[in-house]
Amino acid sequence: MASPCLLSAKQLSCQRGGRSLFEEFSLQLNAGDIVWLQGSNGRGKTTLLRTLAGLRPAERGGIQHAAALRFLGHNNGLKPDLTVLEGLRFQARWQGLADDEASLLQALKHFGLAPMRTRRSAQLSQGQQRRAALASLALPQAGACWLLDEPFDALDDDSVQQLCALLSSHAAAGGAVLFTSHQHLPGLASRQLLLSGGRP
Repeated sequence: MASPCLLSAKQLSCQRGGRSLFEEFSLQLNAGDIVWLQGSNGRGKTTLLRTLAGLRPAERGGIQHAAALRFLGHNNGLKPDLTVLEGLRFQARWQGLADDEASLLQALKHFGLAPMRTRRSAQLSQGQQRRAALASLALPQAGACWLLDEPFDALDDDSVQQLCALLSSHAAAGGAVLFTSHQHLPGLASRQLLLSGGRP
């Protein structure tokens, strides 16, 4: 039995400043997929993720999704005056996820942030801020489609392994992941997709 389709894009085209970023791009993300989107800088990977997430329009083409979409950009988007715990609760409520204390603490524990839960985000290192932004992914949300722009940036080796484990478990539970990364991540992606010359 085929895995259900969570996100499909057909014949997407997008331009920036009169230059074509990608043309006639089509993609299908099924439950269980972990897809590594690759391409040189400026090729349109971030624009594509934002387009798939509905954050910017495509010039042509269509997008359909049968699952909740989660987009995480390279900007952590943390509120500097909130504590780590307060920031995660804010994200959980904004995205309609579980915001009870036990769920929030468990998500922070996944990335080793529970001891820092009362620390303001502005006091965190760059790597800690990235983990704080990623912590919302550890909140329960079965079957969602995650669109992640350079999620491994600023992470140490242990945090990279923690995130890889989280992505794998999410896919195994019926979710899907499309991510970009400049790091070598053997064994994580079920397939790779290259944006090159304006077309995948």
